[in-house]
Amino acid sequence: MKTTTLSALAESNRLQIVELLRNGPLTVGEITERLRLRQPQVSKHLRILSDAGIVEVHAFANRRIYQLRRQAFQELDAWLDSFRRIWEEKLDRLDDYLQELQSKEGCREDQQ
Repeated sequence: MKTTTLSALAESNRLQIVELLRNGPLTVGEITERLRLRQPQVSKHLRILSDAGIVEVHAFANRRIYQLRRQAFQELDAWLDSFRRIWEEKLDRLDDYLQELQSKEGCREDQQ
């Protein structure tokens, strides 16, 4: 898991761009219009996202179309899955412990 991916996604404008691109490819102009940012700002954010491997660009005539790279999110999901498994195991152990406590509490009530 590259830290550049997380760093790129940590900035709110870039995260908004990713959310826009989730619905399909867009041009710089379309992103600029929807986010109400200046074109140089959007281009800078797109370059950072591209360098991080999150978006890819395709040139058609004089237009540049940006879209998300599926692989970047598969890598991120695999990295997060390792943490997900750790926390699920911890929560399962906590659940077992709480059930054990409830069982003991039930036995005490039965004795009274």
